[in-house]
Amino acid sequence: MNSAIEVRDLVVERGRRRVLHGLTCTLPRGSVTGLLGPSGSGKTTLLRAVVGVQTVASGTVTVLGQPAGTAALRHRVGYLTQAPSVYTDLTVRENARYFAALQGRTGRDADRAIADVGLASAARQLVGTLSGGQRSRASLACAIVGEPELVILDEPTVGQDPVLRAELWDRFHAMASGGTTLVVSSHVMDEAARCDRLLLIREGRLIAEDTPTGVRANAGTDDLEEAFLRLIRRSEAGRETSAEPATEGAVRR
Repeated sequence: MNSAIEVRDLVVERGRRRVLHGLTCTLPRGSVTGLLGPSGSGKTTLLRAVVGVQTVASGTVTVLGQPAGTAALRHRVGYLTQAPSVYTDLTVRENARYFAALQGRTGRDADRAIADVGLASAARQLVGTLSGGQRSRASLACAIVGEPELVILDEPTVGQDPVLRAELWDRFHAMASGGTTLVVSSHVMDEAARCDRLLLIREGRLIAEDTPTGVRANAGTDDLEEAFLRLIRRSEAGRETSAEPATEGAVRR
């Protein structure tokens, strides 16, 4: 099985509003896939569906060969939410060791995860005293401490300085080289070039699913941000055309 995630005709609704409009995509194993799109485009909703905590109206999500949310996936999938998911009254190390114990891992594994996210010097510090960016990294350490096969990261680089962002992306690619599959969401287009593959999403619709090179070629520009804009315009023009009423002549035929 070469795919880590298979999404088929996924529809998610909230109240009377449709959030995802029949998304279909396949994410390969051992790669870094970037989920790119503006705030409010449906990125987090899609990630929640992959993790199995999102109610869906229709469609299917298969993760590592099993339906999303299956109990057997709990130790195979790591999930970093936008909001830090660590205990503020514990130190960084205490948090990491707690989550390591839940995964049957050791204190040494916890310390390694802390070092991997650049928090070794703050390991003994209470999470409640950390900056926002540091809390996010502490959450990341807890998400990867069990060395899951699939890691879902919802905007993990928000609030990080440029040097640390580069270090985190190096870490993501090192994990992918070791066989881990990562899905990284972002609304920052300059991070798109760091991904192996891209899912470009807008208003709950998939605009493109390709490599960065393929996206550029499809849009006819070397600038990824401009490519995204061109693909959005093309998609919107296509929807407008398909929504046009049939002509009188067409009706008669």
